[in-house]
Amino acid sequence: MALALFAWLTVVLHGPRSHRQGSSLNSAAPKSPRIVGQCVFCQAFTSNRGAFDIVWEDADFLAFRDHQPACLHHIQLIPKFHISSVRNLTSRDVDMIRRMESIGNDILDKYKVPQTHRKMGFHIPPFNTVQHLHLHVQALPYTSFVVQFKYPVARGFGALNKGFSWFVEVAQTIRILDKGSTVGVLPC
Repeated sequence: MALALFAWLTVVLHGPRSHRQGSSLNSAAPKSPRIVGQCVFCQAFTSNRGAFDIVWEDADFLAFRDHQPACLHHIQLIPKFHISSVRNLTSRDVDMIRRMESIGNDILDKYKVPQTHRKMGFHIPPFNTVQHLHLHVQALPYTSFVVQFKYPVARGFGALNKGFSWFVEVAQTIRILDKGSTVGVLPC
């Protein structure tokens, strides 16, 4: 029982590894993007495109409006290949995340959102609802006082780039991965 609890806690705090299904952006991965049939976000760029309000797309990424927006402009930006979550990213993925940040800023530029009203980041498992990497691209303010607690930013301290939180900003993600660490709920 104690061993099972320890194993579960390890996955919760540090995340599962090896859930990448393929990436056209990562030179170490296969060149053809792969999908997971039951993943609702994989279906956004394959079999069920009509169910998504797509606002931006290229060969590698797709952006669509969140179906329960937390703010006026709440966009989900996803890669067109399956990565389970931010926990599965490594230093090899920094360029991909930088590109996602750039695309997110381009989308917010299109809506004329000032820099001071932008927030972009990822929920960290087990606090995410869809097991497909997705960047929340948001134009603040939030629709209610309560909804903002779903997207808390915990600043780092000392050598740590983020504190205890279930949400990590895109810039924090880049810094964490750049130094060879992985993103988790605990300070990292």
